[in-house]
Amino acid sequence: MTLVLIGVGGVVTSKGVGLAVPDWPTTYGYNMFFFPFSKMVGGIFYEHSHRLLASTVGFLTMILAGWIAWKDQRPWMRKLGWIAFLAVVAQGILGGLRVVWLKDGIGIFHACLAQAFFVLISAIVLFTSRWWGSLSARKEPAEGADVLKWLILGTTVLIFLQLIIGATMRHQHAGLSIPDFPLAYGKWFPPLDADSLSRINNERRASLDLPPTTAFQIVLQFVHRLTAFLVLAGIVWSAWRIHKTARLNRVLRGMSHVWVLLVVLQIVLGASTIWTNKAADIATAHVVVGSLTLLAGSLLSILWIRCIEVPARHSEWAFEVHHRKSKIQDVEMAR
Repeated sequence: MTLVLIGVGGVVTSKGVGLAVPDWPTTYGYNMFFFPFSKMVGGIFYEHSHRLLASTVGFLTMILAGWIAWKDQRPWMRKLGWIAFLAVVAQGILGGLRVVWLKDGIGIFHACLAQAFFVLISAIVLFTSRWWGSLSARKEPAEGADVLKWLILGTTVLIFLQLIIGATMRHQHAGLSIPDFPLAYGKWFPPLDADSLSRINNERRASLDLPPTTAFQIVLQFVHRLTAFLVLAGIVWSAWRIHKTARLNRVLRGMSHVWVLLVVLQIVLGASTIWTNKAADIATAHVVVGSLTLLAGSLLSILWIRCIEVPARHSEWAFEVHHRKSKIQDVEMAR
């Protein structure tokens, strides 16, 4: 439901109908839950559907937090449930304030908190599974596990930073500040001087039917592109190292392959967003796949820590194996 909610929120932003319902918490003066379906037309349909889905996710999260507090004996897990509940409440308030105060900055925080909440809820699914409890008994020692752990974590943090940049672009309506790809206004680095910016804006108005842009918005989108390729490099490198290091763990290897597929699809969708003049369905798919890419990195980081031995233990394990091999060799030589 959270992933669906992120998708519908992406549609609302992509279609520019975030203020189709100008009041909150009511909907055109109606109680939100009793707004007539006959009046859910045009942009109102998307915006009001987003509110109803958000309320559903909030209600489910409240049940989840209470159920965890009742059934789960782990104190940290109970805290995690209540953190999820507080996060969804904060998310609802931010969404409402975005409408009331008309602040794009609130929309950026709203989008980023949605991504973090999606990861949190998915982690709760993992932590409450029976499979999670069985993982502690089958850790696999691996050489260079600590370095690879930080590579996976660092790449995941970079993905979240990339989503923040993307949210800033979307809520500042800067998604087409650079309307061509892979070049930027026909060059590898976009021109930012005053004369070039004036020429660019004249072309945008006359030929491309696009609103004027600023140097900051152009730089923001260019950084978004550069960060995308850094993320691609980090994920491919992580997957390659995982394949070499965790050869016996099919789950980690399988998840690393999925991670690579997701980031490749994400880059294709990002390029297609530009090539199609920011078509709403493609831009929304770009948001959803970005969420899944962040989720894959987050869960992979958690599972890596859970399934793979830390270097200190690995060193002890390696020393023990070496010591046993030496004893066997000594016995064979004595024979």
